[in-house]
Amino acid sequence: MKVTTTAIEGLLIIEPRIFPDDRGFFFESYNKGKYQEAGIDADFVQDNQSVSQKGAVRGLHAQAPPFAQGKLVRVLQGRVLDVAVDIRKNSATYGLHVAVELSAENNLQFWMPPGFVHGFAVLEDDTIFSYKVTNFYDKASEIGVLWNDPSLGIGWGIDDRQTLISAKDEILPAFKDFISPF
Repeated sequence: MKVTTTAIEGLLIIEPRIFPDDRGFFFESYNKGKYQEAGIDADFVQDNQSVSQKGAVRGLHAQAPPFAQGKLVRVLQGRVLDVAVDIRKNSATYGLHVAVELSAENNLQFWMPPGFVHGFAVLEDDTIFSYKVTNFYDKASEIGVLWNDPSLGIGWGIDDRQTLISAKDEILPAFKDFISPF
């Protein structure tokens, strides 16, 4: 597997080693030992999956401590633009983001430790998104930032007028009004 660092410390892009043959292909989507060698010493406690249509945006979300989560995400079918925004107050990259296109074709994975709000824009219908998390979900610990806050400068790759957004995500605070617990 190939691990690529990003401009923001802690965020990693993982490219698994693919073994193709006449039947299709095989790859390890997770191997604790190899991920530990890559610097991801995470204890995953829950796997989540969503199915979304083109134009859907989910995020930007996180869980506040003590329920903060690290996430290892990937796409099983379709394609997304996946985004992590640094909300670690003492970080030199506070408020900056990394965006990665994840698809069933490229098989990339994106690792984000606790301290980031996360979201994704769906670029193809019937996209299946999968993520492993390091802590259990707690409704009272939900936090987030408005996905299209212009101050974040995220180019989502979709038409803002045709997005599918949950009512909960539409009322998240702008980044300037967000108080980070990290």
